[in-house]
Amino acid sequence: MLTDAEIVAKGLQILTQHLGIAETERFLILMQKTPFDYTAWRQQQTEAGSLADISQRAELLHRKH
Repeated sequence: MLTDAEIVAKGLQILTQHLGIAETERFLILMQKTPFDYTAWRQQQTEAGSLADISQRAELLHRKH
């Protein structure tokens, strides 16, 4: 099990790799300013379907346009 410090370090590393430094900082500021309920967000993601379901719907929409 990771320690809290390890989770923070790993999270920042992943964010920086994928967003860059400036966008990572913006993300962190937004997370502090905006009320965020991870449990509700995660449930919405689950209700949207699996990644394969979402990808399939996106492909169908892309073909229509």
